[in-house]
Amino acid sequence: MTNSATTIDAIDALLPQTQCQECTYAGCRPYAVAIVEQNETINRCPPGGVATLQALASLLNIDANNYINEVTEQTRAPSRAIIQEDLCIGCTKCIQACPVDAILGSAKFMHSVISSECTGCELCVEPCPMDCIDMQALSKPEFNKDTARQRYESRQLRLDKIANEKQQRHQQALVNKMENKADNESQQKTSIQSEVQAAIARAKAKKQQKQQLQTG
Repeated sequence: MTNSATTIDAIDALLPQTQCQECTYAGCRPYAVAIVEQNETINRCPPGGVATLQALASLLNIDANNYINEVTEQTRAPSRAIIQEDLCIGCTKCIQACPVDAILGSAKFMHSVISSECTGCELCVEPCPMDCIDMQALSKPEFNKDTARQRYESRQLRLDKIANEKQQRHQQALVNKMENKADNESQQKTSIQSEVQAAIARAKAKKQQKQQLQTG
């Protein structure tokens, strides 16, 4: 278990930390976990390119030659997002999509990208309804990998907390619904019992009255 965790850490350290999901996993560390635990291939990181491929191959003692041509063709140059602020309508969809919280703004107000934190993942581009996010090519990545990893992990913890709280509220709502249903059923049962008892009492009273009339 410890060896697996150590290997995952080592792989994660070699990955570019763009958190772009182009590997089809939710981020760099999930991809690292898949390599160790699911025997995933090491050729699924376009931002990392050949350099990352070779580093992973060296770490894991895998022949990279089988993947060189494919990875060379798929390698994606570094970039960063730029928002055309005059077109931004403040929908927050790019903020929700950013895996490292590198976009500032609030609903109905203009958004802007923190250039030094943007990993160039491009995940903010597609959700934008105004098509006002451009990717600026860079000669090399300008964000700090360790900081990007920390921001990604912090965001995941926040989202997990929100999801857990939502689940707890949902479960509590179900409990409250069941308790209310039980209370209503109990009240209905009590009401029915009271009506039955009242009916019996009326019947007895009527019977007694009839007997009194007969004996009188």
